[in-house]
Amino acid sequence: MTETTPFSGRVLCRNQHLLGEGPTYDAVTGTAWWFSILEKQLHELHLETGTKRVHALPVMASVLARIDDERQLLAAEDGLHIRDAKTGALTLHLPLEADKPGTRSNDGRVHPSGALWIGTMGKKAEDGAGKIYHVAGSTVTVLYENVSIPNGICFSPDGATGYWVDTAINHYWKVPLDPATGLPTGKPALFVDGSGEEGGMDGSVCDADGHVWNAHWGLGRVDRFDPAGRLVGRYALPAKQTSCPAFIGANLDRLLVTSAYEGMPADRAEEEGRIYELGVSVKGVAEPVFRL
Repeated sequence: MTETTPFSGRVLCRNQHLLGEGPTYDAVTGTAWWFSILEKQLHELHLETGTKRVHALPVMASVLARIDDERQLLAAEDGLHIRDAKTGALTLHLPLEADKPGTRSNDGRVHPSGALWIGTMGKKAEDGAGKIYHVAGSTVTVLYENVSIPNGICFSPDGATGYWVDTAINHYWKVPLDPATGLPTGKPALFVDGSGEEGGMDGSVCDADGHVWNAHWGLGRVDRFDPAGRLVGRYALPAKQTSCPAFIGANLDRLLVTSAYEGMPADRAEEEGRIYELGVSVKGVAEPVFRL
């Protein structure tokens, strides 16, 4: 049985987030980004200077990806937007379930090919209300339907394997992909069966060795799985509702973890919803840019 490594990291941001999610790191600017989804906020932290900004959004959003020096892709409840990196202005790129006011975007990540995988879910986590989409430029393909809480989307460094989990049932899947497109070439196979555990398998990143780092909602930890799905590391955090990790730092050797205080009792106020650095050395990879 894998022992849990005690927390030795630090708080990166003391702001408390109702639903901290969707962290990413822009290695070009040295900036970490993440969302407080329910509060319609995009948070920005420059790691070297510590400069922090909070951007109000007109919609609930959950994923940010770099396009180029001037533009970012933002996935939101009504679709995909192009965000002006300087002004914050949003321009709708593609509607996505805009005709379904009861759903919103959730977990997502850019494949090494430059295509986006993005999941949707019911705003009240209704059973089977979500989907997972593949977006290449302006072409949208439905990959998986009847998903309740899509999470854990990440890709092997070579782009040949994709991962995703439905947090409602804790079945974590792996699927072979075409590295050139990020589209599946076969059916998903069970990667990790977490159905017997408390809490939920949430957001993930895949490191340079092909190991998947998964934040476990409700149990205050990050689990590391090897490419065969074996648990090879378990790391505790102060917050119980840990939601998603991201590689950060000039060498991508640090791990940021978001958390949430939604639904937590008042006596957890000092820990929940903050943004943490895990405090362990990792072998991260840079997030790919989204290709328009």
